Amino acid sequence: MFIGHFAPAFAAAAISPRSPRLGTLFVAAQLVDWGFFALAMAGVEKMRVDPDATVMVPFDLYHMPFTHSLLGTAIWAAVFAIIVMVFQRNFFGGVLAAFVVLSHWLLDWLTHAPDMTIAGGPKAYGLGLWNFPQIAMPLELLITIGAFMIYVKRTRGPVGPPLILLGVLLLMQAVNWFGPAPTEANMALYAQALIAFAVTTVLAWWVGHNRWHIRRGGLAAPSE
Repeated sequence: MFIGHFAPAFAAAAISPRSPRLGTLFVAAQLVDWGFFALAMAGVEKMRVDPDATVMVPFDLYHMPFTHSLLGTAIWAAVFAIIVMVFQRNFFGGVLAAFVVLSHWLLDWLTHAPDMTIAGGPKAYGLGLWNFPQIAMPLELLITIGAFMIYVKRTRGPVGPPLILLGVLLLMQAVNWFGPAPTEANMALYAQALIAFAVTTVLAWWVGHNRWHIRRGGLAAPSE
């Protein structure tokens, strides 16, 4: 799952004026993937290209205990929550951001072949929806576009920035699904993933700083 991870970010940003802004929540949504690709560059966590891994994604993610175990994800979530609470002085926002980080494990559990662990042990979990494109593709689009629409409905501001963000997300997803498959897990692949995350985060920051929550009576209030 790629853009589907941003669905919890859109939904969380729509909840309350006390929600962190969209850029912060986009970081939360992909935080463990930021960590994974950074650690893969350092040789700490590992993946390889395997055309038989799943029907949709040719990646064997065979060693990622620090980012994609449930315990590892929970630690990343707790640290990120503390950062938001301290630097944004927003306890509610920190808790919300933590749940967005944790949502990553659940969404990956739905789509990955069994490679998700509880605490980095040998037993792995995953429903493997990447083996069923007819389910995985509509599901990812549905949750992403649905959450996006909720966010736009619950906030007020120029329509252009969020539409540009959605368009970029859909374009990236199309390349992910239909573009040429990588032949090797290398530094270029890891850097490409991190650049994609950076682009989406910058766009989300732009969107979040141009939209405000709608309160009762039609008044607008900025997010934290």
